Parts: sequence; C-alpha cells; structure tokens
Amino acid sequence: MSQTIELIPGNTLITATPEEGRQLAVKMSRLIIKATQPDAAVRERLRGVYAEDPTMLIAIGHTVAAEFATIAAANNYWR
Repeated sequence: MSQTIELIPGNTLITATPEEGRQLAVKMSRLIIKATQPDAAVRERLRGVYAEDPTMLIAIGHTVAAEFATIAAANNYWR
C-alpha cells in the first residue's frame, strides 16, 4: 500500500523566524528521503552507511541548504 507523504508540512513555506525556517528545511529534507525510500527498514539499514561517509554527510548538508534557500526566499528573507 502506498502512503501519501505531505512534502511541505502544512502546505506552506512561511515561517515566523529564520530558525523555524531552518527547522522546516531539515524536516522537508527528511521527508524527501522518506518519499524516495519508503521502506523504513531499508532507511534504518542505510543510516549506518551514510553516517560514516563524509561525502554523504556533506551531500545531506547541501540538501538542507537548498531547502532553506527556498524557504528564505518565500519568506522574503524575514524582512
């Protein structure tokens, strides 16, 4: 059975503060991983692989940064 994943929680990118925006970026990054690999057991098994690989950890940081840039723009950079 396919589970629907809400990729933009609350269907909005608007946040009150940059900190909330950063938290949303992390959440959205995690959700895309869940959507890409819906099997929780597989994700759990792979966690050990990327936790020990600096290149993969840097890639995770880039994913969060891309999400945060989108959220910051949507919030007019909190001005």
